[in-house]
Amino acid sequence: MKCALVTGGSRGIGRAVCLKLSEMGYHLLINYKANREAAEATLSLLHEKGGAGELLPFDVGSGEQVNQALGGWISGHPDHHIEVLVNNAGVKEDVLLMWMKEEQWSKVINTSLNGFYYVTKLVLQDMLLQRYGRIINIVSLSGLKGLPGQTNYSAAKGGVIAATKALAQEVGRRNITVNAIAPGFIKTEMTEGLDEKQLRSLIPVSRFGEPEEVAHAVGFFASAESSYITGEVLSVNGGMYS
Repeated sequence: MKCALVTGGSRGIGRAVCLKLSEMGYHLLINYKANREAAEATLSLLHEKGGAGELLPFDVGSGEQVNQALGGWISGHPDHHIEVLVNNAGVKEDVLLMWMKEEQWSKVINTSLNGFYYVTKLVLQDMLLQRYGRIINIVSLSGLKGLPGQTNYSAAKGGVIAATKALAQEVGRRNITVNAIAPGFIKTEMTEGLDEKQLRSLIPVSRFGEPEEVAHAVGFFASAESSYITGEVLSVNGGMYS
């Protein structure tokens, strides 16, 4: 059975990505940390559309939990192969660096950057054996441009962008591609507190994006047709560039 793992798959961009990959015929592993209700809602939507999947709860920033939950699933399903990994889980703790607490720095770095390491390292082993894989990292405009009040988030996503380019060179010969998608302002819970009307003037297409628009980009990178593209960062931001 071909499977796809989406970290932070319970809401927003993660939910849209799960539904898109399900449409492409993948059995979904929907990861979440704490919000089981939202994860179950995503799974229900997937089932309504004729898809198949299951919930896989763990904190991506905890190596112990990743090894126990994801490692246990991999060991218990030798005939199931995770062909697509979408590293989507992330958190924000926005504050100017001069007032940033150590835990606010560590929480953001640990979820995005360490989470990428823990999850990808485990999934990569089987991809190398199968000589096929698609790794797609959801980063951010903040990781490319840098945004005030997001030094921690910019550092985390910028680190994942650099890791994307490095890993792509390590595994390309095994028919494994590694790419990143950098969303701009997307209508999710992360942007609920922002003034869309005011920010539209900064966006050439004059609107916030939809999670499904990011999911379409993920679907392209997950497809066999994208096999000659690796180490790239695709911006989905309505024309905002640094």
